[in-house]
Amino acid sequence: MRSIIGNEFAKMRHLWIAPIAMVMPLGIAGMTAFRGLASGMLGHLDDPEGLGWKLLLAGLGLSVSLISPLIIAVLASRLVDIEHAGNGWLLSSTACETPGSLCRAKFASLGLIVTAATVLQSLLLIGMGLSIGITSPFPGEHWLVFTCAAVTINLCVLAFQIVLSATVENQIVCLGVAVLGVFIAVFAPALPGLLQLITPWGYYELARAADYVGTDLVYLDIPRLPVLGQAVVVTVAFTLITARFDRQEA
Repeated sequence: MRSIIGNEFAKMRHLWIAPIAMVMPLGIAGMTAFRGLASGMLGHLDDPEGLGWKLLLAGLGLSVSLISPLIIAVLASRLVDIEHAGNGWLLSSTACETPGSLCRAKFASLGLIVTAATVLQSLLLIGMGLSIGITSPFPGEHWLVFTCAAVTINLCVLAFQIVLSATVENQIVCLGVAVLGVFIAVFAPALPGLLQLITPWGYYELARAADYVGTDLVYLDIPRLPVLGQAVVVTVAFTLITARFDRQEA
C-alpha cells in the first residue's frame, strides 16, 4: 500500500496538485480576512468579548463552505481522470493494483494534502489576528474544534468526490456536482434537516464556531456527534464501495 501511495504522489507532480491545493488555504484566509476587515475588525482589537476573533471565525465558516468543496473536487477529479485518460485502471491491474486499492491510495495521498491545507488556513488566520494586534483572549478551544470539524468534513467530501470521479468518466459532471454541493453548503439552513444530513456538504453548516444570533455575534458550540457520525458512515461506505471496485474488471 505504501508503494501505491508513493506512486500517487509521483503522479501529482505533473498535475499541479500542490498549487491547486494552496488555493484553498490562501483563498479562504484571504476571503475571511477581507470580510473581517470590512466588518470593522480593526476598531475592536481589544474588545473584551473577543469580537475580532468572532469575526474571523464567523467569516471562516462561510469561506470554507464556498471554496473547499470546489477545490477538493478539482483535486479528486485531476488525480482520478489520469486513470480514465491513460487506461490506468487496466495498466495498474497488471501490477496487481486493483481499482479499489488505487482509490484508497488516492484518498490517503490527497487526504494528507487536504488535511494540511485545512490546518494551514486556520494557522494563517490566527497569525493574521495576532499580527494586527487582537489582544482579546484567544478562543483556542473554538479554533481547535472548528479545525478538527473542517478536516473531518473535507475528508468526507474528498472520499465522495473520489468515488464519483472513479465512477463517472466525464469529469465535468463531477465538477458540476461539486458546484451543487456549494449551494447546499451555503444554503443548508434553508433546506430540510434530512437533506442537510444525507449530503456530505450539508455538514459545513454545522461547522460554524461563531455567527450572529439576532444582532449579537456569539461563539457557537459545534455539534460533534453528527460530524463524527458522518465520518463513520462515509468511512464504511467508502470501504465497501472501493472493495466492490476490487471485484470489478478494469
